[in-house]
Amino acid sequence: MLKEEEFKELLTKAQSADIAVSDQAKERILETNLNLVRSIVHRFTNRGYEWDDLFQIGCIGLLKAIERFDLGFNVKFSTYAVPMIIGEIRRYIRDDNPVKVSRPLKELAFRVHKTQEKLQGNLGREPTITEIAKELSLAPQEIVSALEAVQPQVSLYEQTFQSDGGDAIHLLDQLALVDGQDSGYFDKLALREVLTRLPVKERTVIYLRFFADKTQAEIATTIGLSQVQVSRIEKQALKIIRKLLQTS
Repeated sequence: MLKEEEFKELLTKAQSADIAVSDQAKERILETNLNLVRSIVHRFTNRGYEWDDLFQIGCIGLLKAIERFDLGFNVKFSTYAVPMIIGEIRRYIRDDNPVKVSRPLKELAFRVHKTQEKLQGNLGREPTITEIAKELSLAPQEIVSALEAVQPQVSLYEQTFQSDGGDAIHLLDQLALVDGQDSGYFDKLALREVLTRLPVKERTVIYLRFFADKTQAEIATTIGLSQVQVSRIEKQALKIIRKLLQTS
């Protein structure tokens, strides 16, 4: 454990504008408080989530506590950090994407977000996808795929509010056809909702192929695969879509 004076010094550095100094101090405070995160994560086991994922989210909560803690608060840092960590984990569980995302993709999305924050601090503005990709030595398509994969999905049947009569009003109830819109509009909405349930690679190929009107050869060049691989992914994606539409 850190002594009080050492902690105060590290916290001041962690909240400084010097990125290098700040990151080093944050890492030191994190290292000495990991057991706190572990003890909290154990409260959320057996809920269908991997321990490592919850631990990573807990660390994000701890980082937020480091960034926001004021030495003028009349409480210990651990007392302040515990509800921040718990809140971050509960938010993750509440907002967890129903489309299961692989751990490598989640880890990439986490790296993208951290790089985004770092570049925003350095540039004084929101960084572009190209700038983030260059910083991580990745293709822009990989950055986009990672960010899209962790976006929360909204169901057409999500309740938006309750009417005066007590009946629930859903998002679907508030959608209407506009002049000139064909009657198959809601069928297209159903298809789009099914597309969100595809694995990232399959969804990317389908989007480029049928929404961006790209050829298989153009898609292969864009995402760095062979045309044969793109063709195989497209066939697999269409097979999944047919199955999901039949069961929905």
